[in-house]
Parts: sequence; C-alpha cells; structure tokens
Amino acid sequence: MGELDIPKYKRVLLKLSGEALAGEKETGLDFPTVEKICRSIKKTADAGAQIGIVVGGGNFWRGRSSKSADRARADHIGMLATTMNALAVADVLESLGCIVRVQTAITMQQVAEPFILGKALRHLEKGRIVIFGCGTGNPFFSTDSAASLRAAELKADIILKATMVDGIYDKDPKKFPDAVKYDVITHHDILVKRLQVMDSAAAAICTENNIPIIVFNLDNPDNIYDAVMGKSVGTLVTKH
Repeated sequence: MGELDIPKYKRVLLKLSGEALAGEKETGLDFPTVEKICRSIKKTADAGAQIGIVVGGGNFWRGRSSKSADRARADHIGMLATTMNALAVADVLESLGCIVRVQTAITMQQVAEPFILGKALRHLEKGRIVIFGCGTGNPFFSTDSAASLRAAELKADIILKATMVDGIYDKDPKKFPDAVKYDVITHHDILVKRLQVMDSAAAAICTENNIPIIVFNLDNPDNIYDAVMGKSVGTLVTKH
C-alpha cells in the first residue's frame, strides 16, 4: 500500500442524506445510486478507515414539511424513514462483502441493535461498518445533530457531510449565479453568517468538541474515498 493509500482520517462519521439515496427519482430508493455510494464506502473501509454512517430520511418523509402532523409525531415518522434507509444501505454493503451492523436510537430489536456506544466502538475497531438510524431518538433534533452527536461520542476524526452541492457557498448557488464557494471556513462563521450547512445545535456540538467537517457533493461517490484520503474535496469546516 502506497503512502497515498493511507487514510488521513482513521475514524470517520459519514452523514448521508435521504435525498442522496433517491438519486434522480428524488423519492424512495434508487438502488443503482445506493450501490455506487456503497462501493465508495467499501473502498474507503478496505483502505483501513473505520466508518460510522448516519442516514437521513428525507427521501421518504420530511417532518418539518408536514403542516398537519404534530411535530413530535412527524419527527418519529422521520425516524422510521431513517431506519428503512439504514437497512437498505446495510443490505447493499453486505452484498458487496462488507460486515455491517445497524443500530437505532429507538429500540426495535427484531430488525436492529439498540444504540450502545461500547458496542458501536467495538464494531468499528473490528472493521465493521456501523449505520445509525432514528437520529438521536428524540423529536426536535435533526439527523445533522445526530451525526454531530455520534461523531463526538465515537471520537471521530471528522464528519463527512455528503450533500447535493459541491461545498459551502455564501448564498444558495442554485438561486444566485454569483455565489462564492468557501474552500475553508470555521464553525463560528457558519453560525454568524447563518449559512444553511447544518442546524445550530449540530454546529455547536462540532465546535465544542473540535470536530472538523468536510461538506462535498455526492454526485461523484468517490468523493467519500478522496475526502478520507486527504484530497481537496468540497469545503473544510474547522474550529479556527
């Protein structure tokens, strides 16, 4: 293995949005897209990185967009959506030869392990990929908050936030052609400039625990591997 094949980040927390798993379908699961993502995850794991994954559920349900449902109940529906995604990603990874464990923040013992930090750490140390469903297990918290929380608990070296945009901009690049992309930015800047990268609770956890973040586009799934290897991908968010 050459020097370039050694991961820069040994333990990573990958945040996958539900929308990314839907591909061009925009809703549900597009398995060719999921397989492309999983092949990059496997490549990264084979290189020696320990990988935890937090999945969103927006391809099935977006609780904040529901005007009729009670917010807490809507968020619980969203947690079930993340579990469906976690099981789907686990299934594809296993078909590729990975050893995977799914843990959920809400107990559903017939389909997944409950989230237990010690178990999750042992799985990672043994080279297993761990997928976390149900967010934090609490309503009113996003899956970005769950990713930040799990990263802090697992002492991850970095959070990889896979999105549909190739980094962080000063304004929405889809609406403003003159939007400027940041190569490096701080957690503080995200809060002060109110950049729509993650919610304030998630940003605060990253700031307090000094967890860097790389925000990148998942159109090219190999960006996962490249980011872990230390190549310049997307936008790097640091404490200072």
